[in-house]
Amino acid sequence: GNSFSHSGPVFSLLPHFGRAMLLASFRKCATRPKSGPKASLDFLKMVSSEISEKGKRKGREKENDSPYKSTVILPRTDFGQRANSAKREPELQKFWSDHKIYENLADRNSGDVFVLHDGPPYANGDLHIGHALNKILKDFINRYQLMKGKRARYIPGWDCHGLPIELKVLQSLKSSERKGMSTLQLREKASEFAHAAMERQREGFKRYGVWAFWDEPYMSLQPSFEAAQIEVFGKMLAEGHIYRGRKPVNWSPSSRTALAEAELEYPPNHISKSVYASFEVKEFSDSLKYLEKSQKEVSVVIWTTTPWTLPANLAVAVNEKLEYCLVEHKKMFGDRQFIIALDLVPNISQKLGLSEGDNLEVLHTFSGAELSGSTYQHPLYDRISQVVIGGDYITTESGTGLVHTAPGHGQEDYQTGLKYGLPLLSPVDDAGCFTSEAGERFKGMSVLKEGNEEVLKAMSEAGALLLQEDYNHKYPYDWRTKKPTIFRATDQWFASVDEFRDQALKAIDEVQWIPSVGKNRITGMIQGRNDWCISRQRTWGVPIPVFYHKETGEALLNEESVAHIVSIVKEKGTNAWWELPVSELLPKSHREEAGNWNKGVDTMDVWFDSGSSWAGVVKCSEKLSFPADLYLEGSDQHRGWFQSSLLTSVACNSQAPFKTVLTHGFVLDEKGYKMSKSLGNTIDPKDVIEGGANQKLKPAWGADVLRLWVSTVDYSSDVSVGNNILKQVGESYRKLRNTARYLTGNLFDFNPSTDSVTYDNLPSMDKWVLGRLTEVMKEVEDAYESYQFYRASQAIQRFAVQDLSNFYLDTSKDRLYISEPNAWRRRSCQTVLNILLIELTKAIAPILPHMAEDIWQTLPYQTPHKSIFQSGWLEQSHPPHESEMWDRLRFLRADVNKNLEGARAAKLLGASLEASVYIHCSDDKFLPVLKSLKGNDILSHESGSTNGVDDLRFILMVSEVVLMDSEAELEDAAELFSKSGNSESGCAIGVDRVKGNLQKCERCWYHDSTVKSNEKFPGVCSRCGSVLGLVNFKLEK
Repeated sequence: GNSFSHSGPVFSLLPHFGRAMLLASFRKCATRPKSGPKASLDFLKMVSSEISEKGKRKGREKENDSPYKSTVILPRTDFGQRANSAKREPELQKFWSDHKIYENLADRNSGDVFVLHDGPPYANGDLHIGHALNKILKDFINRYQLMKGKRARYIPGWDCHGLPIELKVLQSLKSSERKGMSTLQLREKASEFAHAAMERQREGFKRYGVWAFWDEPYMSLQPSFEAAQIEVFGKMLAEGHIYRGRKPVNWSPSSRTALAEAELEYPPNHISKSVYASFEVKEFSDSLKYLEKSQKEVSVVIWTTTPWTLPANLAVAVNEKLEYCLVEHKKMFGDRQFIIALDLVPNISQKLGLSEGDNLEVLHTFSGAELSGSTYQHPLYDRISQVVIGGDYITTESGTGLVHTAPGHGQEDYQTGLKYGLPLLSPVDDAGCFTSEAGERFKGMSVLKEGNEEVLKAMSEAGALLLQEDYNHKYPYDWRTKKPTIFRATDQWFASVDEFRDQALKAIDEVQWIPSVGKNRITGMIQGRNDWCISRQRTWGVPIPVFYHKETGEALLNEESVAHIVSIVKEKGTNAWWELPVSELLPKSHREEAGNWNKGVDTMDVWFDSGSSWAGVVKCSEKLSFPADLYLEGSDQHRGWFQSSLLTSVACNSQAPFKTVLTHGFVLDEKGYKMSKSLGNTIDPKDVIEGGANQKLKPAWGADVLRLWVSTVDYSSDVSVGNNILKQVGESYRKLRNTARYLTGNLFDFNPSTDSVTYDNLPSMDKWVLGRLTEVMKEVEDAYESYQFYRASQAIQRFAVQDLSNFYLDTSKDRLYISEPNAWRRRSCQTVLNILLIELTKAIAPILPHMAEDIWQTLPYQTPHKSIFQSGWLEQSHPPHESEMWDRLRFLRADVNKNLEGARAAKLLGASLEASVYIHCSDDKFLPVLKSLKGNDILSHESGSTNGVDDLRFILMVSEVVLMDSEAELEDAAELFSKSGNSESGCAIGVDRVKGNLQKCERCWYHDSTVKSNEKFPGVCSRCGSVLGLVNFKLEK
């Protein structure tokens, strides 16, 4: 509850006071003190009443038996030492919700609109740690922008169409249910599935502390969104970018649909059967007629990793710039001769198993241009084909330099086929099985399985198989079914990129890409991308609103027909495409001939869905602004959502839909491995927040620790997380919380409006720490502005630990606990503590909103704002103050502490206040500083040679500081010492136990010569005696 832990940064700040006093210190304060000595004494008694009782209950009277203990002002606060996140975080989230804190800020802030457009996660399955990274990063940005006064309206979205949901629904049904299900029934179940998944994910995102208009999400299945998407399609159609064609596309036999590049993945260790096959030359080109004189069998040799495409071979392509040669090897091949690339002779000789020096013999050489025009016989069919000129894709890096060309099964093959007017032969059906066009021998066989093997067998029987081997390479898989895909020519709808490619590249240049390498990635993708296949052979999606003439197959798709469908979808949703008859779906101009038309059955690529979200969300809302300020997703979206959004927007608006694109890496485990359920190395964000089944192994860290982890990683590349990392983050969180608790605890009797000390009247130390605060806050703000949250997190934690806990707060204890309540040295410190607390709380608010709000709700004074987030961004600005001096003093303090540790190890002393410190400084600039900070020899309440704050005694936290004239003099005086050459401060340091008439004060624990001479308050120093008199303390006899 309300007491300090026995270890940790805050407990270590209070070594002067008894453990019982410390544990009892944080109690509720019902009222503030009135003015005057009597009131001050009453106040001190009220503060300490529980301390005494608690000490007695715990049997620690001996540790805390001073009669003056009740006059020591210890901190008190309702801000708990433990976060109690399982209870407190939901309470704070409810507070935000009940008071509509986010909604009011997003609507009423006076600044500009800020739009971070949400890339829609797929409404399928549970949230994983990658979701947490993404959504929390977005929340950092939105909360910061809100505190800066902007209207950051964040509309969360979900991608709801597509095959994964359709398959999930089908898998949940019995076989008999699937057979009897209509298209509309399947779509209805898919919609229910998507809504249920969205609601589950939404609750998870809320628990992360993410702010959004959760009751107003966008979903790609909403009629308004679907209508906007079809409008985008219609605009691209009107501009001439949409067409229907037959060309090879990525086809998934397992899903039975075409796929976009973004729907593919390339798992490692895919093994294909690669073959070197020969096609006998029937007639040489005019340039090579001389080769016919030998009357030997000559074959062109090709290499392929897809033997199943050999039945569709219609050409062999060569590079006109490469050198080719005629080779033979009589021992291995007899009179047979082969044509291969000259540079590949050694490599192919080695693969054929020939020994070194026994290469294939080169008989003639000639160029690819000379070879083109020759013809060859297909080994499996009665088909004569031609050697043609290909492109730069033909190299001598692998293979033979001659490329097997099947225009129906490859993009480059297709382009070469267009050039030479080759037909699109693709003897493969939707299931990935050979059709009768491939011949009866292969018909019905899977091209990826037995069909591939049968082709190899047939080639071997024909004497055309020279060599086969396993080949490890990148091969496309369906990202949903995790099964191999094929290239196959089918009739599809395409978006032509050629006409606006240059515009897209120009738009890329006008966007800020973070990190900058993202610009290079997407530029290369746009430069090299083919036309976008946007049609899918599935049921669950937005229909391509086309009609086909029953007799001619002519497509009806124009501005009028699309506009009519848009008006229907806005009202009824896309189910209307399946519900309504053709007569109602056709435009007026064709309605009377409805009997001649059929509706199309293809749906749009889901990347066209999400790629239209700028139209369905951002551009259609008066409260948002287009283009969006920011898109933020994983780095894989350069080929996915970023690209599809860019292409649709440029095609329709001639500009990118975003001003800035920010990407993050993937989440790996602590060893840098990809997370996988099979490996058992996944981290469930729900377990991080609520704890796992075994709370000892997986404790409940709360949402703020999860968020703090996100703030500590450099997400521009892949990031790691695991139980050990979370423990480290949890420790950092604890230090921040304890620092905040110490600050709040020492403000329990402080009212900023009446008790603050003006800047000009602050001591040097206070001005220094305010200057440091300003420097740190500028660094934090710059980090937020540049989205480098790890820099903000590091700067905050470094300041809280090194500047505050280890120095400023440590040296301030005497001022806060020992002074009378209204003393200048105490109020000046409280003035600074209050500024530190407010500024630090604002700085951590975007990252740790629950902790920040918890601090705000437990402030000991009234504020004009209900929530920290309504208070605005950082307000304080103070100039640097004597930074060089205080840096040097901190080095001196570090040197003294090292010597004190040595003294403790030598059993010379225990607490630092038992020490006398001897210092010799030979630096003419620093020595005057030390002299000016050398206080009176005795502790006095009245101002002496120092102001009672900027005093070496309190800076070093020792009872006596003696400045020595030489190192030799220092060595004689001190029991332990270190020379100046071994110190950071450049000073020689000596340490000894206090001697002579210096006695320990029972109240402040400093050793002073005035302790014995105080008759009114025996056992205390003159300074404490004055304080006791001021508060009208009566010593009980």
